[in-house]
Amino acid sequence: VQLQASGGGLVQAGGSLRLSCAASGPFLVITGWYRQAPGRQREMVATFATSGNSYYADSVKGRFTISKDNARNTVYLQMSSLKPEDTAVYYCNARALLTSKEYWGQGTLVTVSS
Repeated sequence: VQLQASGGGLVQAGGSLRLSCAASGPFLVITGWYRQAPGRQREMVATFATSGNSYYADSVKGRFTISKDNARNTVYLQMSSLKPEDTAVYYCNARALLTSKEYWGQGTLVTVSS
């Protein structure tokens, strides 16, 4: 089982970035993106429900969009109008369908300068 997150970097406020998370492993489904800023707890950013709907943290609604490519088992997070408070390490989360075990990617750092 492997989760590979990429796409982070340094961007100025108001800029955009697209994160990618590719999953490899049997019956592994990516559930969404989370982030952890220095000194803070990990929080949900955007996730998929089993119904297929997407959910977003209030702080990113209207600015971030989560999408997926089922053929590649890859999930994306398009981030626009970035703010300094979006600075964090972003993690993707996946769940194994057969065992319900959770997996986390290694994280990708997003730094937004003012």
